[in-house]
Amino acid sequence: MLIAPNIDPIALRIGPLAIHWYGLMYVASLLTVWWGMTRLARKPGALLNPEQVSDLIFYGAIGVILGGRLGEVLFYNPGYYFTHPLAILRVWEGGMSFHGGFLGVVFAVWWYARKQGKTFWALMDFVAPWTPIGLGLGRLGNFINQELWGRATDVPWAMVFRTGGPLPRHPSQLYELALEGVALFAILWWYTRKPRPAASVSALFAVCYGVFRFSVEFVREPDANLGFLAFGWLTMGQLLSLPLIAAGAGVLLWAYRKPRA
Repeated sequence: MLIAPNIDPIALRIGPLAIHWYGLMYVASLLTVWWGMTRLARKPGALLNPEQVSDLIFYGAIGVILGGRLGEVLFYNPGYYFTHPLAILRVWEGGMSFHGGFLGVVFAVWWYARKQGKTFWALMDFVAPWTPIGLGLGRLGNFINQELWGRATDVPWAMVFRTGGPLPRHPSQLYELALEGVALFAILWWYTRKPRPAASVSALFAVCYGVFRFSVEFVREPDANLGFLAFGWLTMGQLLSLPLIAAGAGVLLWAYRKPRA
């Protein structure tokens, strides 16, 4: 049994301003993705130029924050947020839904593709391989905050979280960091080493993320205000992942079957 490191969720205080580690993870992910995309944009024949990358990152960040927060509000805790509307604005304290953030990014990419005269799927395929960086750093932020921990267990690497009571639990945040961050990043970058059909990279991302998230939910503690929602064992995260897996599989099949020039 291990004790989860007791890290102050606030990384820095400047007078009345408190800078949280969770917020810094978002900043770090955006800067890393911007740096990586800009390097690609400088290569001959790149889909976007560096200035367009900066614009896309800006709109994508808005999509992540608005979509992620609205997803948290609507999917996970509408009762609380509707009675405490000002809490919706406190995004630096955590509480972001991936599925909501994903929809926010899809909308931002669709809007920017129309604005720039680009193909939606080409732009989504450009963005998808970088997304695991943000996912992994976000899970690291969850671990620092000691939130979204797993179910009680007796595995040797179980951890006691100060916010999770005396029982040792699965460090599910680290499982998700390893799968949604590291493994998904490696899969997508291996897959994109060769030319692939349009939309296939985005579809593979959706399938892999959905499968990883669905699997980890078996050892992650369900949301206290929701519990199990279907069949006595399915969580909200699993219910939201199922259509993502199905949609990704459908698009992947379509991508390989559609006529190509």
